[in-house]
Amino acid sequence: MQKKFLSNLILLVFLNLLVKPFWIFVEINVQNATGTEQYGMYFALLNLSLIINFLLDFGITNYNNRNIAQNHHLLQKHLSGIILLRFVLAAVYFIVVMTIGVIIGYSKFQLFVLMLLGFNQFLIAFTQYLRSNISGLHLFKTDSLLSVTDRLLMIVIVCVLLWGNFTDETFKIEWFVYSQTLAYILTAFIALAVVLQRSGKLELNWNTSFFRAILKHSFPYALLILLMFVYTRSDAILLERMLENGDLESGIYAQAFRLLDVVNMFGFLFAGLLLPIFSKMLKHKHSVKELTGLSFRLLMAPAIAIVMICLFFNFDIMQLLYKEHTVVSAKLLPVLIASIIPICSGFVFGTLLTAHGKLDELNRIAMMAVGINIILNLQLIPDYKAQGAATSALITQIFNAVFQIIIVRKIFKWEVNRMFILSLALFTVLTFTSGWFLSNLENRLLGIAAMTAISITLAFATRLISIKGIFAILKEKDA
Repeated sequence: MQKKFLSNLILLVFLNLLVKPFWIFVEINVQNATGTEQYGMYFALLNLSLIINFLLDFGITNYNNRNIAQNHHLLQKHLSGIILLRFVLAAVYFIVVMTIGVIIGYSKFQLFVLMLLGFNQFLIAFTQYLRSNISGLHLFKTDSLLSVTDRLLMIVIVCVLLWGNFTDETFKIEWFVYSQTLAYILTAFIALAVVLQRSGKLELNWNTSFFRAILKHSFPYALLILLMFVYTRSDAILLERMLENGDLESGIYAQAFRLLDVVNMFGFLFAGLLLPIFSKMLKHKHSVKELTGLSFRLLMAPAIAIVMICLFFNFDIMQLLYKEHTVVSAKLLPVLIASIIPICSGFVFGTLLTAHGKLDELNRIAMMAVGINIILNLQLIPDYKAQGAATSALITQIFNAVFQIIIVRKIFKWEVNRMFILSLALFTVLTFTSGWFLSNLENRLLGIAAMTAISITLAFATRLISIKGIFAILKEKDA
């Protein structure tokens, strides 16, 4: 299983490294073209559509991924019923999200954009459900290609609108949303075609008892998704609503948050691969200790390196990417990007607990995290604005990661790996020291490149990542 995980991870990361950095470049240019305030409004609306997203999916995707990974024969039986159920959930989602928009007091234009973003969330959720069937069947190569399809299409469409000279008008934020809609529609149809090829004919049948059974099983997953979105996405909404210059502060926050989101993308790739693999291994009572350790090491080394680079070169990174408010957003970056370390821990240990069916424990942790995050945001945002939101995010993620690790150790009774802790500490100290020296270079881009190279070298030198171990795994015979 380690070989399957690692070989497919290499393909997945390679494809995403080809496509998603270009998408980030395009997205940055959209923000520069529309302005910080307009993008800040979009960012706040996007986060609202994401928080209510749990109604669209209701935990079905994660439940289905785990279920299909353990029971391949259920694909055809469940597909027709779940697709129909998802349309019912979509109707509920649209009613709720638009009602909240009206209650909050959004303008007609904001409500229009929110409606479009809501439709996009439906398309994303629908595609993710279809992909959960594909990854549940362990068709990881197909799933890897689908993981970049929407972004690839968006890159083409948005680039044409930004630089194609088809109009004399300034790029508008709603054009960005339209581009996403078209790309998501095309991707959803491609994913549906792939799934139907495996499942056979699709017959939509209304089955109330089946709907109840699916919702009952998926509810803990839905609750977890809701709670996670609340403590990771409510900050932008609170910034936009609590402050007089809320759109601006939300836009500044989005500049730093985007880099965190980039790193998160690759963490999600790990989690997407690990969930079906962990699920199958646990069903057959195979040990998951080695795979857990491998995935944690592969995530933690680059996470620490990225945090150190953003600590010492924060101003240079922001000035390179953006035109406005770079000094303020640069101060946010080290605090916000530090969240990636506990987040990466969650991608491994949280996914392991999900695969093991420990949703009650995860939901209790998430409920406490929501409480901590909201209280901190309400206290810090009025005085410290976006900086306060970034601090709240970091504290919340640390709390979340620590308790997940405690529960994993309690369930699996794993001892602390002192050699790993030593390697991790040594890598962190040496990376920090390298960054401190390199930050004195006049050529800042050279400093960033040198620190990246040194971090990679140190990851192997401290044996945090073992080249020999990776090649040994790749040479293993398939299980």
